[in-house]
Parts: sequence; C-alpha cells; structure tokens
Amino acid sequence: MKDNTVKTRFAPSPTGALHLGNLRTALFSALLARGRGGKFVLRIEDTDRERYKPEAAEALMADLRWVGLDWHEGPEQGGPGGPYYQYERSHIYAAYYHQLEQSANAYPCFCSEKELEMARRAQRAAGKPPRYPGTCARLSAQEVERKRAEGKPETLRFRVPPGEEISFVDAVHGEQRFRTDDLGDFIIRRADGTAAYLFTNSVDDALMGITDVLRGDDHLTNTPRQLLILRALDLPAPRYAHMGLILGDDSAPLSKRNGSRSVADLEQSGYLPEAVANYLARIGHVYEQGEQLLDLDELAAGFDPSRLSTAPSRFDPNHLLHWQELAVQAASPLRLRAWMGIDALTPPGYADELVSAIRANVRFPEEARDWAKRVFGPPPELDDKAHKALVEAGEGFFAAAADCAEQGYNRYQGLTAAIKEQTGAKGKALFMPLRAALTGRCSGPELQPLVDLMGGERVVERLRRAAQVAAEDHGQREE
Repeated sequence: MKDNTVKTRFAPSPTGALHLGNLRTALFSALLARGRGGKFVLRIEDTDRERYKPEAAEALMADLRWVGLDWHEGPEQGGPGGPYYQYERSHIYAAYYHQLEQSANAYPCFCSEKELEMARRAQRAAGKPPRYPGTCARLSAQEVERKRAEGKPETLRFRVPPGEEISFVDAVHGEQRFRTDDLGDFIIRRADGTAAYLFTNSVDDALMGITDVLRGDDHLTNTPRQLLILRALDLPAPRYAHMGLILGDDSAPLSKRNGSRSVADLEQSGYLPEAVANYLARIGHVYEQGEQLLDLDELAAGFDPSRLSTAPSRFDPNHLLHWQELAVQAASPLRLRAWMGIDALTPPGYADELVSAIRANVRFPEEARDWAKRVFGPPPELDDKAHKALVEAGEGFFAAAADCAEQGYNRYQGLTAAIKEQTGAKGKALFMPLRAALTGRCSGPELQPLVDLMGGERVVERLRRAAQVAAEDHGQREE
C-alpha cells in the first residue's frame, strides 16, 4: 500500500558508536517509509551537551549510509522541517515553553536532587511508586521570584492533569491506557536551560510532520506524557509502534557490554551491509520469504509493524554469521574481488579465478586473503591436522607425487591420476594428504581450481616440502 504522506524518523543521541539495537530501529523506520512511498527523516538529538559527541554524529551518519539507509530530510540533506540538530532549535522550544507557562500547563521547579531523592525514598517506604510530589506546583508568583532572586537552580515541569485516562492504539501492543494520577509532573526543561527528551521529541515529531514513530518498548510509558504535551500545545500526534528490545547474553538490553558490536566494528570486520540488514530485519519481525536474502526494496515491501513482536529477542551472532554467508554467496564476482582485497596477493590476471575458486568457503576478507597467500605465496604453514596427514601418508607418497609433478603432471586431473598410478592410493588416502601438502589444511575450497592456479613450480615445491616433513618425523621416531 502506497501512502506518500507517511513520514518516519530516526532520532539518535550521538554519545558513542551506533550499535545494532539502534540500527534496527533506524532500519524499521526507513523500511516503513520506503515501503509506503513516504519519507524517512534523520534528526540528531544533541541537547545533552555534556554527553554529545560531534564525531559520533558523523560516524552514525556514515553507518546509516553503509547499510543503505539514506534519509530524505536531515543533516547534510536539509528539508522543510529543519534545523535537524536539536540544539539549533532552542528558539523553537523557548516559544512553546512560554506557551505552556502562560496556559498554566508548566511551572518552574526549584527542588534540589537531594530533596527529590528524599521524597522518592518516602514514597517507596509507603509502598507507592516514586513520582514528583508536586512541591513547587502551587508556588505563588512572589515565591517563584524570591527563589529566583536567591539563585536557586530552576527546571520547568509539565503539569499533569489529575483524574484523567490517556489512551492510544499502539501498532504492536494494541490499545494502551494510562492514568494521569500515576504519572507525576515531569521535567521538560533542565536546570541548565536545555530541553529535555520528552519535550523535544514530542514537539519535533509534530513540527516535522512525523506520522509514524517506531521505537523500543522501553519508551512505551513515555508515550502518555508526550501525548499530554502535544494536546496542551494543540499539536498533532503520530502513530506509535513499540517493539520488543534486543537482549544480550545477560538478558539485559543489547549493548557493547553484553555482546553487541558497533556497526563500524562489523563493517571493519568485513560484514556485508545486506547481511546486517537482513539479520536485523528478522529480529522480532517475520517475513514470508523466510531465510531468503532480500534487498532493501524487498525488505520494505514485506515489512509490517503489525508483525513486530512484543517479546524481547536475543542477539544471536551465529544467525548473523548465517546471513553473512548468504550475502557473500549472492554478491557479484566484481564486488567480491574488491571486498576481499586480494589483488596485491595474486599474479596479474588471476584474481577473478581465485574469487570463483574460494567464494563458497569464505565469509570474511581476512579468510580470502589467507587463501590467496596459500595459493600464490610460499609453502603455507601446516596446521596440526595437515601435519598429521603428511606423516601418515609418508615420505614415499610425496616423493612419488613430486616426481609426477616434475614430469609435467602439475594440473589437478593429470597429477592425481599419475599419483594414483604410481602409489596405488585412492579416495581419501589420495586426496587428503595432497590437500594438506598443497594448502597446509585438510579442509577448504575445492582442490582442483586451487591446484591449477598454483602452477607447476609451487606444486613441486610443496610436495617436496611434504616429503621432507614426513621423513623428518619418521627419523625422529626412530631416534
């Protein structure tokens, strides 16, 4: 269903590296807009100046672009709703603060953190939920001026109307109802004069024309407060969809501390963006295509907020690796060659053939470069299994194999046929020691194209080395 009026947003607070939980929020928001023919907005929530890092904002924009999540409006793009850095919108917030104060929907609060903590302790001791007790809600104009004259720090609180019920329909959780008596008056402007999240988030969504907000269900209880702000300012409210969180290996929300890697880390490690996107799109959301690798347009076409799970999901690095394997197999040879970074390790004209030979057994560029060195470099180091295979085959097997190669049987088909005739070895007894001698490993890509790429001199050199290794081991045992 196309609806070009749909507008979603991703509104991160750049205090550090972008992690997978936040990227999934951005992905689903972008997919909803893309699938409906709407617009996706990027907004930087940077009012907390102590924690805000400009370099983190630049990095997260690079991360979004790496995955393919370009925005229609936002930093570096512009748009009718700008500016898109919240700190630059202070004059907008000031006007709405003034409006709320004039209508008695907000009031100054001079309570210290110590006083607030004492009130919370008393409420907990009485078996009540901790919320602001309304200490400053009834201050007279004279009392307010006196406290200001004394230089007391001042926040601005939203006055929550008593005895009401706030209801809305969440696209994931269904109908939600909250009693205003359970909310308590909340801060909308901090003591340092900067705007608080609940306020800026609400106002900016309305002014930027956001129609749909997708976010984690840890924000579900923020929604009634934001609806109250929008109602008091006579601003439109978006539709909300609160999805279950991604949990780490300790059952806590996903973070670097409990197993999540940053998006930049994944990119640097060689993960392909479509692998990350397909993995995240399946966390807490079901696609009819199941395990089929989809591009962003296909992911968008199949995305439906009503299919988002209310339950939390567990981060599974093995499942991410599965999607990486599918993405590598689906990538074009030209793209894989650049991704592998093997040109400097291969003779001119051989890189494309190597890509074809190893792609089925490679998940990351480091693995591809390792195979390039094994094929075109000096005799590779033997792992323990390969060393054992050489010893078990014996010096005679490899001496005969080397003789065959020197006689011109150095391509795979001719070499294996000649060795079989000379030694009588066949099946695993033929192919396993040959693979171990030529590649240093007992497993890996199909051996035929690797041997044919090596060339006669390398094949002979490695078979002679294998004979020497087997002889030395035999000599040591006799001693």
